[in-house]
Amino acid sequence: MSKRLLIVSTLDSSQPFGAFTRPFYLGQYLSKEFELYQVGLDCSAVNYAPSVSIGSRSIPLYVKTIKKCIEEFHPDVVYAQETLPGITSLIALTTTKQKNCSLVLDFHTFSAYEYWSRLSSVPNPLKEFLQLIKTYIAQGVLIFSGNPIIAAGESTPKLIQQWYGRQPSKIYCIGNGVAEDLINDQFSDTTDPYQQKRPAKIVVVVAPKTFQFPSNDMSVSMAIEIAKHLESHEQKVHFVVIGRDVSDVDQPLPANITFVGFLPERKDFVNYIKYADIGLLPFPKQAVAGGARNKALDFFASKKLVVSTPEGLRGLEEFCNQKHLIVTGFSTGEVADAILDATSNMEKYQPLTEAAYTLIKEKYSWSARARAVAEILEATRDKFNIAK
Repeated sequence: MSKRLLIVSTLDSSQPFGAFTRPFYLGQYLSKEFELYQVGLDCSAVNYAPSVSIGSRSIPLYVKTIKKCIEEFHPDVVYAQETLPGITSLIALTTTKQKNCSLVLDFHTFSAYEYWSRLSSVPNPLKEFLQLIKTYIAQGVLIFSGNPIIAAGESTPKLIQQWYGRQPSKIYCIGNGVAEDLINDQFSDTTDPYQQKRPAKIVVVVAPKTFQFPSNDMSVSMAIEIAKHLESHEQKVHFVVIGRDVSDVDQPLPANITFVGFLPERKDFVNYIKYADIGLLPFPKQAVAGGARNKALDFFASKKLVVSTPEGLRGLEEFCNQKHLIVTGFSTGEVADAILDATSNMEKYQPLTEAAYTLIKEKYSWSARARAVAEILEATRDKFNIAK
């Protein structure tokens, strides 16, 4: 009989970016290894396992739902992703005095550091500081609980050591992956959505609105400035922003940038990525763009030439400048110059896209990531049984 796994997350099917990505795709492949049940904000997209949607970030509601799932589903392992699911899972397991279930935590980002880094650049620093304190305490409770931690970025263990003076003994780094529909190089029955913009090369920026974190807002602002810098080259370079409407922008826009809004259908999103020429990650230093790794991986998997500031590669240190992509400085001028050079010399940079794609296929598919997670969950459960 297969082991039972309860995944608790902030998965929101109405926003298939950010916090949706990791729990959805890991869950999809972990369902092949475990008898799985999924808990999230909106699990309507989860078609591979039973699920329940909480519909609110309320701590009491999360705890109540998790307790009910424990009583009815009897999981062997609770896999809690992000801070809110982690805290509420810890409360639920502790208050029910659950002795037959282990808890594994997942830190997609080290949130306290993100809040700290942005403190000087947000409209409401006091609100950001309060979030920093709350998150620091909450993640500290999880770290000192002694439960195993799976981190999505290599920097997380280092930041935990710096901020808490402690390196958890059971911490593993398993980053995000890429879905098969992007890795598979197919264009069946699809039309170039950028036909009217040709012969200009299309530079795409993915920047959906996400809960609390303003990193994507910063990337949109920087993309607009880069477009302004290259407005005189309108026939050669055109920028396209996915995930935002033009009504979301409160400044004059240059003629060489288009906002296509939110693309609710996955096939449309894939189409817009695959027909682009360059994937751009324009994150300023203060953005602390942990979620940018999803965008970068999607671009690499689609064989797009990637142009990124150093911050856009947070958590993807294995991908190197001039080997897999073009890494610029943080100034808009440097990014603009790199884009202009790339659009004029696409063949020159083809080896970079091929090298990145090869690395993606070998190590970064979601199926490969899920196998690595499954090994940790299995080992944790086995050790838990021995300890009892």
